Amino acid sequence: MARPEIDLDYLKARLADLLNTPSPTGYTDEAVWLLCRELGRLGLDYELTRRGAIRARLPGSAAKPARALVAHVDTLGAQVKAVKSNGRLELVAIGHWSSRFAEGARATVFSEGGSWRGTILPLKASGHTFNDEVDTQPVNWQQIELRIDAVTHGREDTLALGVDIGDIVAIDPQPEFMDTGFIVSRHLDDKAGVATLLAALECMIREERTPTVDTWWLFTIAEEVGLGASSVLIPDVAAMVTVDNGTTAPGQNSSEFGVTIAMADQTGPFDWHLTRKLVQLARDHEIPHQKDVFRYYRSDSASALEAGADIRTALITFGIDASHGYERIHESALVDLARLIVAYAESEVEIGRDAKPLGGVKGFTHQPVDDH
Repeated sequence: MARPEIDLDYLKARLADLLNTPSPTGYTDEAVWLLCRELGRLGLDYELTRRGAIRARLPGSAAKPARALVAHVDTLGAQVKAVKSNGRLELVAIGHWSSRFAEGARATVFSEGGSWRGTILPLKASGHTFNDEVDTQPVNWQQIELRIDAVTHGREDTLALGVDIGDIVAIDPQPEFMDTGFIVSRHLDDKAGVATLLAALECMIREERTPTVDTWWLFTIAEEVGLGASSVLIPDVAAMVTVDNGTTAPGQNSSEFGVTIAMADQTGPFDWHLTRKLVQLARDHEIPHQKDVFRYYRSDSASALEAGADIRTALITFGIDASHGYERIHESALVDLARLIVAYAESEVEIGRDAKPLGGVKGFTHQPVDDH
């Protein structure tokens, strides 16, 4: 078929909607509602797990071996660890991120008494008071506190607001969509991946493209704490491609431009056949791309395998600078990524044996061996 026309305005609008909907792990219901409304608008059938992970099916020319594409809507955040004697809040992280990036952030506390705005500050926040000590204070979650924008003179005043231990804290994303094509925000991991999946899906529906086999669009709600796709797959799925961020940093081959195809992460190599299929599709469709290996990274693919899913997995990414901090991506990479998603959904099935979970050796794959 003709090259897919990805609607960039649609993609960016969906990303803005997602960024403006707080969804730290454990507090994702409203983001789930947002996605369900959009899937319904696109005319797609979908279903939810008990806790809110979503799976939507785009019917293919054949049912099996089904494919899945997955991104996670949950983000980093924090939780109230203690209400301190000064009325401020001690925090613990939701997900793995440094308190260095929490310092100075505006945030919302969701409590039984309603939502409260506040600022996360280092314990020694005033140079006029602490002089050079503001530069030597250690960096960790015990060295910061959340100052609520309410009249609280002490612990009892804060408790009277309804704020208490365990309350969820959402960090403001502060998104900026630049004329240069750069998008700067917190939580682009992985709301940019979710928006890209939606843009690919919208393109396929608008252009009446039919996947080769049934293709499931999955949106998970607990990837940042390692659970991800552990309970959203159906048995018919034989291969799952995760869409997430690729870290652009010294020592990495990822880029903010084009698609970065991961060959391995901290859990080990991705499926040999599926990753090479994606690389070849990028070549065939003239999609800019590069490969990378991530040492300190895991994704929805890992959680699915650890939960016992016998599936082929791969990871395709948009390059992101300052991951789990104040992140930056480029919109062109999202378009390239969406094009690769469409190409994958329309690609032929090479391993027909994958239609059944078990079978004999007939049709089993080969890998090249050096004759020398």
